[in-house]
Amino acid sequence: MISGREQWPTDTLEPDAHRNSTVLFPEWPSLDSVKGQEWYQTDDVAEEYEDKRFSRGGRLIDRREKEAVLDAIGPVDDKSVLEVACGTGRFTVMLAERGADIVGLDISGPMLKQGREKAQAADVADHVEFMRGDAARLPFPDDHFDTVVAMRFFHLADTPASFLAEMQRVSKHQVFFDTFNRFSMRSLYNWALPMGSRLYSRWEVDRLLDGAALELATEEHDFVLPYGFYRKIPNDLASGFRSIDEVVGGSPIGDYVASVSYWDTRV
Repeated sequence: MISGREQWPTDTLEPDAHRNSTVLFPEWPSLDSVKGQEWYQTDDVAEEYEDKRFSRGGRLIDRREKEAVLDAIGPVDDKSVLEVACGTGRFTVMLAERGADIVGLDISGPMLKQGREKAQAADVADHVEFMRGDAARLPFPDDHFDTVVAMRFFHLADTPASFLAEMQRVSKHQVFFDTFNRFSMRSLYNWALPMGSRLYSRWEVDRLLDGAALELATEEHDFVLPYGFYRKIPNDLASGFRSIDEVVGGSPIGDYVASVSYWDTRV
C-alpha cells in the first residue's frame, strides 16, 4: 500500500467524516485555485457526476480516456501511482484493478466517497488510498511515485504551472495529463459552461512543460467534436458520429482541430 503519511506534519491532519480517508488542510491558505471548488464539493453533484457525463454518448468518452491512460502508463502491476483530482475514482479504481498501488487525491469529500464505494465494489480497496487534500501542496516527499496522473483537471486550474510543478516534484519518472484545446470546437461553447474552461494552445503547453522541467515523450490529440456534443445524444448515435470524428482526426488537419490532447511526459 502506498503511503506518505510518515512525511506529513501532524498539525495539518484532520479526520475525514468518511472512513478510510485522510484530509489535509494546510494552516496557510493555498495561493492556487481551481474553478468551481465549492460546486464540486456538493453531495448532489458527486452523486450525479458520472451519470451526467458518462452515460449516453459519454460512454465512449469514458472508454477513450481510460484507453489513453493505460496506453501511456503501460503495465501498472506493483507501480506506485498518484492520481491528482481523482474525483469519483474512475481511473483510480481501474488502475488498482490492474495491480497498481495508487493514491487518489481530491478536494471534494463527496467525490471521494463515491470513489471509495467504487473501490469496495471492485474489491480493490486494499490497493487504493483516497485522500482529501490540496493539489497545490501535495503532501508527499520528492520522487515519491513512479507515475502521477491528472485527468479532467487542467481545464479548471487557474494556476496550471504551479500544479504541474507539484506533480513533477513528487514523481520520479512520469507525469501524464490532458488539456482542452484553444483552437477547437470546444471554444465555440466554452462561454456557455457554468464555470467555463481553461483552454490551451500548443505554445502554452510547451511553456508549461519547460517551466516544470518535464520532457514530452508522446502526445495524442482527439475528439474533433467536443465532449458536450457526445453527452447530449444516445450512445448508438454517438458511435456513428465518433466514426466520422476519427476519420477527420486521422487526417492531416486532425491534430490541429482536436478538442482534447493527452500529454505523456518524463521527469
